[in-house]
Amino acid sequence: MARTQKNKATAHHLGLLKAKLAKLRRELLEPSTKGGGGAGEGFDVTKSGDARVGLVGFPSVGKSTLLNKLTGTFSEVASYEFTTLTCIPGVITYRGAKIQLLDLPGIIEGAKDGKGRGRQVISTARTCNCILIVLDAIKPITHKRLIEKELEGFGIRLNKEPPNLTFRKKEKGGINFTSTVPNTHLDLDTVKAICSEYKIHNADLTLRNDATADDLIDVIEGSRGSMPCIYAVNKIDQITLEELEILDRLPHYCPVRAIARCKVDDGKYIAGQSIHECQPFRCILQNASIAHLEWNLDGLLDMVWEYLCLTRIYTKPKGMNPDYEDPVILSSKRRTVGDFCTRIHKDMLKQFKYALVWGSSAKHKPQRVGKEHELEDEDVVQIIKKV
Repeated sequence: MARTQKNKATAHHLGLLKAKLAKLRRELLEPSTKGGGGAGEGFDVTKSGDARVGLVGFPSVGKSTLLNKLTGTFSEVASYEFTTLTCIPGVITYRGAKIQLLDLPGIIEGAKDGKGRGRQVISTARTCNCILIVLDAIKPITHKRLIEKELEGFGIRLNKEPPNLTFRKKEKGGINFTSTVPNTHLDLDTVKAICSEYKIHNADLTLRNDATADDLIDVIEGSRGSMPCIYAVNKIDQITLEELEILDRLPHYCPVRAIARCKVDDGKYIAGQSIHECQPFRCILQNASIAHLEWNLDGLLDMVWEYLCLTRIYTKPKGMNPDYEDPVILSSKRRTVGDFCTRIHKDMLKQFKYALVWGSSAKHKPQRVGKEHELEDEDVVQIIKKV
């Protein structure tokens, strides 16, 4: 692929190579089950809470320190790389939602090809609802692109809209290719070459935007998708204001500062530029001086909440006040009254008669609605069951 010139004459050849590469990477991530082996390989971490966020980054950028500060969970930090060798989970309770935060081991360049524990890290990252890429402000910003390349190698598309195309298999009729917009990346020969690699000879493809060969491969693979991602740039107190302004131009960026602390033999604390650096200075931390160790962590949590797109729904028992302490958390993509009932109990829909809704989704208060009604954040719902 690197030796091939990119033009219209070689587009179908490049598309075929991309399809072969995608199949090989999928087999690398999810090896065949022949011989009694399991499908895929990841860390054995039980999913809990309303959403899952994974901390991804190179070694010694402050992932474990962020987990310790945000969740109170202990994850070992030290002055050497690869301190974290397995996945450490923690839980954040934020705005009534329980968010599971995973501290994943540091990845290295070539993780998508199986180097280090890259396969396990990326397999676990694919189960997350949002990825938090932790970067070191004093390291080259090119580390951002290296991590993106490793994740995209296994089909994790960061902050990208899904391709607006329709792909439907059929029994006969060959490959039909139609486009409602001018297309500069795909033609019929390229589409046939990609489909033949997946042994698809009869299908209908309709494009509604200028899609690429990678977009078509993502749709055929089915297991690939877009995932929200936040870039948390740590150790911002070690760069100048001009450098910070340059970093501020990055999209999906959040500057933070978290310093790890540990006790030494004489009972004093070590507080330095970072616990991962090997030149700390000793001082006794007073209560008034702890604040500077945690910069903009609240802003990071606000950004995580925004990218997770969660919806809080409060319940109201009949004849009682709404329960604002324990909301039901729904995804913004599935937030109908029916989804709300299923979230509480799978058998509630069988007894559902109608619902009373207070909030921004109701035209009047209360509004009597059916199970197809879409709810908004912080609505209050009362379910009326059949007699």
